[in-house]
Amino acid sequence: MGLQLKKAARAVLAGCLLFALVIGVLPVNAPTAQAASDAVVNVSKTYQEIRGFGGMNHPSWIGDLTASQRETAFGNGNNQLGFSVLRIWIDSDSRNWYKEVATAKAAIAKGAIVFATPWNPPSDMTETFNRYGDTKAKRLRHDKYAQYAKHLNSFVSFMKNNGVNLYAISMANEPDYGHEWTWWTPSEILTFLKYHAGSINCRLIAPESFSYNKTMSDPILNDAQALANVDIMGTHLYGTQLKDFAYPLFQQKASNKELWMTEVYYPNSDSNSADRWPEALGVSEHIHNAMVNNLQTYVWWYIRRSYSPMKEDGTISKRGYCMAQYSKFIRPGYKRVSATENPNNGVYVSAYTGDGKAVIVAVNKGSNNISQKFAVNGQNVTKVDRYRTSGSENLAKTTDLALDGNGFWAYLPANSVSTFVCTLKAPVVTNPGTNTNTGATIANGWYCIKNPASGKYLQVADNKGAAGQNVQAGAKTGGRGEKWYLNKLDNGYFTLTSALGDFMLDVSGAGTTDNTNMNIYHAYSGDAQQFKCKTTSVAGQFGILTKVTDGKSGLHLRVADNTNVVQNAYWEGSNQVWTFEPTN
Repeated sequence: MGLQLKKAARAVLAGCLLFALVIGVLPVNAPTAQAASDAVVNVSKTYQEIRGFGGMNHPSWIGDLTASQRETAFGNGNNQLGFSVLRIWIDSDSRNWYKEVATAKAAIAKGAIVFATPWNPPSDMTETFNRYGDTKAKRLRHDKYAQYAKHLNSFVSFMKNNGVNLYAISMANEPDYGHEWTWWTPSEILTFLKYHAGSINCRLIAPESFSYNKTMSDPILNDAQALANVDIMGTHLYGTQLKDFAYPLFQQKASNKELWMTEVYYPNSDSNSADRWPEALGVSEHIHNAMVNNLQTYVWWYIRRSYSPMKEDGTISKRGYCMAQYSKFIRPGYKRVSATENPNNGVYVSAYTGDGKAVIVAVNKGSNNISQKFAVNGQNVTKVDRYRTSGSENLAKTTDLALDGNGFWAYLPANSVSTFVCTLKAPVVTNPGTNTNTGATIANGWYCIKNPASGKYLQVADNKGAAGQNVQAGAKTGGRGEKWYLNKLDNGYFTLTSALGDFMLDVSGAGTTDNTNMNIYHAYSGDAQQFKCKTTSVAGQFGILTKVTDGKSGLHLRVADNTNVVQNAYWEGSNQVWTFEPTN
């Protein structure tokens, strides 16, 4: 990506998908609006978990983001994009790896995840070959596959040693579009995945094809040995027809894997096109199409460019606001839920749940203003706030829309995108660790455990399953290390087993003193691994008390660093209170 030949080719492909642009925008106070069929949202019917939205930083090609631009990209306050995913480049020359560190660390500090993609192996691992008459085509030498895996591992280690724990690493960028980098055939990809990828110490992404090319990914799905070494099926969406967004073979073969869209710009990369309206609204529609077809990320090409979510001067563009209608409100770990996807001509709706909210995004690509009824099933709605981007608005906020039963009516101007953040009524939850409560109880099952005051989740450090691994609190990533299976015991206590394997939450050394560290340890259900909940003054929030102290102490998020979790005397401090969020 980035050179003129490819840029022109992508513009042609993406241009084939362009709709006829509507000239002008109807005023937001137009007196008439077309009635629409109800958009029904069912929060009880869930689909994929959303990993996040973001873009690429590429210091070697266009310069690094500045400190203020990092805040704009990864912060989630006013005039910020709320991005939660950063993609970085793996230079073939390790002497340049340091360039990726600063922005990656800043993104992680804001709660984002970082993944990395190589364009080329080191030059001493490659060779030229004849590809359909092109005698200068480049590929990885077949005797260098093991060495290439070590090269990728070296990047993982370098970043970790510099304070960046990569969420995932890719094996190649667009192996089916190697005109300016390295080609891979499907059989070469299979060979690398089957016999070498298992040695890579990070989640692996493959194949990151140029245009959701199923001929590159189908062979992986159909080979159990190769698929076992892939954690994330990644793709780009340049020129991809809408009919090709669905991937039933992935749902059939790899339902336990993740499905990411790792690079795109849409609908074009024309210079200074980022603010063109209503063209920019196509970004919201494109994201809608990706989400309703079960993709879990949406990652733009360059974060900062004249056609990108952030313009060269560091301000947010219209395309950026259209992305922010999703990225600011649909946070990592939210799940897409059932919604009427096309309730009226030109209107596209998707919906998501998380953190006690239902988030509904409605794109009106049509030339008519729409008066749209939204009905929410599965939980009670107590409040609705609306954010809208149109030709004259950027995330314009209206609070407390009037409720109509368990739904609401909303005005969707022509050529606009609206996000509705619905606060759901908190369920009545009582102590899961005793048998003396009445009403609803937290049943045995999988949970993410959150400290409401900090917004952080109980998680195993580095998402690593190992005896003695530290337990801390951090931003939600959806990793296995923050998922716990609660199993109630007959004595009124319960255990919490990590999704990382046969390890339980454990009071280190069965200590009874303040500041005893919490970790995971081999499951044996001893006193150090037994806990019970103590109700608080807020419904659904609990202290988690330890059996080794006979319930006198509990899990405590250390104020000193707001990260490490220890055992301390319990007094219902805000850093000692937790909620249980059901998860898979």
